[in-house]
Amino acid sequence: MEAAKSDKETGVVLGFVEEADAWQLCSSQFPSKVGGRPAWLSQSDLPTLSDLTCVKCQLPTAFLLQVYAPVVGHETTFHRTLFIFCCKTPTCHTRNDCQCFKVFRSQLSRKNDFYSHDPPPDEKPKEKSSDTELKSGIKLCRVCGCPGQKACSRCHAVTYCSKEHQTIDWKHIHKKECCKQSASMCISPFLFPEFELVTEPEEIEEKNDCSITFDLEDGAKNSTNNLHENELEDMALHETQDSKVVQRFKWRISAEPHQVLRYDRGGSPLWVSSEHEPLEENIPRCPCGAKRIFEFQVMPQLLINLKVDSTEASIDWGTLVVYTCADSCDHGNKYVPEFIWKQDFSMDLQPV
Repeated sequence: MEAAKSDKETGVVLGFVEEADAWQLCSSQFPSKVGGRPAWLSQSDLPTLSDLTCVKCQLPTAFLLQVYAPVVGHETTFHRTLFIFCCKTPTCHTRNDCQCFKVFRSQLSRKNDFYSHDPPPDEKPKEKSSDTELKSGIKLCRVCGCPGQKACSRCHAVTYCSKEHQTIDWKHIHKKECCKQSASMCISPFLFPEFELVTEPEEIEEKNDCSITFDLEDGAKNSTNNLHENELEDMALHETQDSKVVQRFKWRISAEPHQVLRYDRGGSPLWVSSEHEPLEENIPRCPCGAKRIFEFQVMPQLLINLKVDSTEASIDWGTLVVYTCADSCDHGNKYVPEFIWKQDFSMDLQPV
């Protein structure tokens, strides 16, 4: 995920969605991706159903995205992926509330129990990987791709993580095929649309970076010589801190408006509002004792690709900001919970 930096580069790596062949998004390819089923890194010690349940509605969350982000120079982070899961119940999503999201970190040494020491091949493998069972023998839910040990009581051919997902699959397709010779593997309507996450470094012209400070802070002051007092008062009302933050956000993404992710481990997020920015005490330390630092953020553009917009309650965010252990502490094959912060746009200053 990290890249060499040129004079125009900011150090931020931008993520964009692209269509990809299914085999390119399998675990053995170490993908960064959005939607579909998770491409689990560690093939054992997966998050449990309770780990993946929304704290509000108590229903299983859906896989949102994963970012392959090794930390160079550490043996235990040769392979490293961060996973985000999201509740699909629209009414659970309220302003500036992150309870509908879950984040997990998985990391492995180059020498591990699941993958070759060599890089993955660039061509499609001859053997198709299973969507319903990992190499470790863990069975996966046919609907969401998370651990699923509940088998269909009639055919015993498919498994689910929960009664809710068994019901979804029964209505979608399994009612027609149960007890037939073989169960087809289809895309469940529960899943988000699947894309590959491709990256490129962010580049900004230095003169543009300087000019925004003038435009937002000094420009108004320098252009008020001929304004009447009431006009000055009107300008003061509109020149709020929040409008400056939103304008900076819009300017910063204007060169690459389709970005869905910004990665800058140890850097700073690009906020969408001056409201609800976390204080240091709002970001819990890792259980190992280390601080959690900013690693990446999910941008609002992704909502368009997910097709979740609705005139009623819907999944929504201004930005999702992920903080991870500064030491990326080692827990073997286990998936370690990390921290996510949700910030929404100000009610009065929606982007255009």
